Amino acid sequence: MRLLYTLAWWLALPLVLARLWLRGRQEPGYRQHWGERLGCYGRQPAPLPDTIWLHAVSVGETRAAEPLIDALLAAWPACRIVLTHMTPTGRATGKSLFAKHGARLVQSYLPYDTGAMPARFIRHFAPRICILMETEVWPNLIHQCNRYKVPVVLANARLSQRSLGKAQRLGRLIADAARGITLVAAQTQDDADRVRQLGVREVVVTGSIKFDVVVPEAALATGAALRAAIGARPVLLCASTREGEEQLILDAYARTTLPANALLLIVPRHPQRFDEVEKLVVAQGLAVQRRSGLAKGDTVSAGTQVLLGDSMGEMFAYYAACDCAFVGGSLLPLGGQNLIEPAALGKPVLIGPHTFNFALVTEQAIVAGGAARVADADALMAQASALLQDPAQLASMGQKALAFAAQHRGATPRTIAAVQPLLR
Repeated sequence: MRLLYTLAWWLALPLVLARLWLRGRQEPGYRQHWGERLGCYGRQPAPLPDTIWLHAVSVGETRAAEPLIDALLAAWPACRIVLTHMTPTGRATGKSLFAKHGARLVQSYLPYDTGAMPARFIRHFAPRICILMETEVWPNLIHQCNRYKVPVVLANARLSQRSLGKAQRLGRLIADAARGITLVAAQTQDDADRVRQLGVREVVVTGSIKFDVVVPEAALATGAALRAAIGARPVLLCASTREGEEQLILDAYARTTLPANALLLIVPRHPQRFDEVEKLVVAQGLAVQRRSGLAKGDTVSAGTQVLLGDSMGEMFAYYAACDCAFVGGSLLPLGGQNLIEPAALGKPVLIGPHTFNFALVTEQAIVAGGAARVADADALMAQASALLQDPAQLASMGQKALAFAAQHRGATPRTIAAVQPLLR
């Protein structure tokens, strides 16, 4: 089965590279560092006693990995980390977050899973361990790690019932890969149970590392500056929205009366959609400004109805600047996004009906009183309007969200303890 998978990769490679080039028209980062994606590298890096390989596919996983990376470098002072990504936005986020570590952290794109390319990566960097974040399972990568005796850890792992069904339909390919994983550190007991059904032998429950993310002081300062530019107006943030959701939100906004002078702040999840979302706002007849157009000292015009968050790496700042946050990917059946970040900043959280990728943490936040589920975009606007006009309820819900986030911290040291025997 894996041989057929490998053949499919080689046959698809010209199309994969063509798609990469086309995506580069909107995101130039996709046209850079192609050698890394093909497993081709320059001179051998300077040897170190320990190299830890950690893979974080994109922005969310990279930000979630921050506490773990900081803890690994603190626990093993002689080690370096090779941090791999699949997307330019993930790489840019890593560069911003981890510049503080200097030469102890090296970034690269993950080589395509052809077999030969991951093998070249392993021979070049000689990692002592491979840590994959959340849901990344690559059959040939795992096979090559087993071949070169590199332990494979799936950290902060989550697996929805839907994803389990998809994996099981792939049969022996995923079953063999799962058996090649040395250790899985799962977010919840339900995640652990589903992972065991795939055939992983060693599974522990550590909780979600995302609860341990420390909000950077710089992000808080940026958020405060953005809030000052907005002024005293109530702010509803719609964060990490996906294709199709912005139109639903804008239509509902037109039908609902938010508090006087309220500002709708929309931050699309994918940067290549910034221009598209601006066109949707303009087509709705709404006055829009872009975050990127705000120079230092500028203010958001009193007549602006929608502020488009078209910057990268500022999600914490957007959460800090808002009064109430809706977490996108949940109005449509896309599985939702993690609500931990707004909760950690003490913001009331609204979430749509489709949260199967983060089912348990969403339900826990709702039970704790820090989040509320809305059935659709109209219900979102109605609930946000009620909250923004009730300062006491807004503050109470925010305090409960903050308490919920604080209660679930501690996954990072548990993960370090689980990984430690593999690095001795």
